[in-house]
Amino acid sequence: MTALHFSKLHATGNDFLVLVDLEARLGSRGRNRLAPGLRAALCDRRRGVGADGLIRLLGGSDGADCEMELTNADGGLAEISGNGLRCLAHVAAKLGLGADDRLVVDTAAGRREMTIRRRPEDGEVDYAEADMGLVMFTPEMIPVLADSPFDLEATVDGVSYRGDAAGVGNPHFVVFVDDLDAVPLDRHGPILEHDARFPNRTNVEVVVPTASGLRMRVWERGVGETASCGSGACAAAGVALRRGLAPARMTVAVPGGELVVDLAPTSDTSMAVQLGGPVAHVFDVDVDLDRLADTVPLAGGVL
Repeated sequence: MTALHFSKLHATGNDFLVLVDLEARLGSRGRNRLAPGLRAALCDRRRGVGADGLIRLLGGSDGADCEMELTNADGGLAEISGNGLRCLAHVAAKLGLGADDRLVVDTAAGRREMTIRRRPEDGEVDYAEADMGLVMFTPEMIPVLADSPFDLEATVDGVSYRGDAAGVGNPHFVVFVDDLDAVPLDRHGPILEHDARFPNRTNVEVVVPTASGLRMRVWERGVGETASCGSGACAAAGVALRRGLAPARMTVAVPGGELVVDLAPTSDTSMAVQLGGPVAHVFDVDVDLDRLADTVPLAGGVL
């Protein structure tokens, strides 16, 4: 039997499986590097454990307390997740990594510093704020194949969507709509995700301004519609601030709860962004990978 131990956590309803592999580094195989088919099987909500993504918590180097390798629910690697960072922070703190209120994490999108809050009764992390780097509006940094990332238009099933592209270490297409609940994200999301102007595909945020910030739904690249998306909240907030539709510190309400985004313009084409929100441990589970591989058709097993 090949068994691995996972912790399941969620951050405003965006749920992740976390696998600890402190001997490995980003880009390395490591003893617990799983094939894409097996990663997708673990995230399958009917035949696996179920999650929006899988995080491998790796050992840190060069001043980082740890590293994050992130996989979407379809088994493909991704650059960064704000909600995933908060879930990782909970597990890392429990392992004794980092300082009492601070954690430094390397990701495929660069180094991120986090501030964590612990519950007084047991010391577990229940809230974390992450430095998410920059919201970028330079086409090649998103990337988007357009002369300008602003006022992009896409039509799906006769419905016209207009919005801005933004990069937060991963690509986003932020669209403003009149009726958030009327958008058929289940049908239009996958088409917008594969818009040919986004060479790496894109996350899609549909948003409506509110008195304190934004309401948002999100179609995550390689996942589908999720209850929350941290990097998506950052991208949407950056677009809204640039358009004068929201304040520099705002609340982004998502189906899974509320996120707090702080923005500070650094140039005409970028803004520094901080993301804060709650995190909760759901359960721990040991998974027999051999049995999972027998149950779910896979493209591969353990690498």
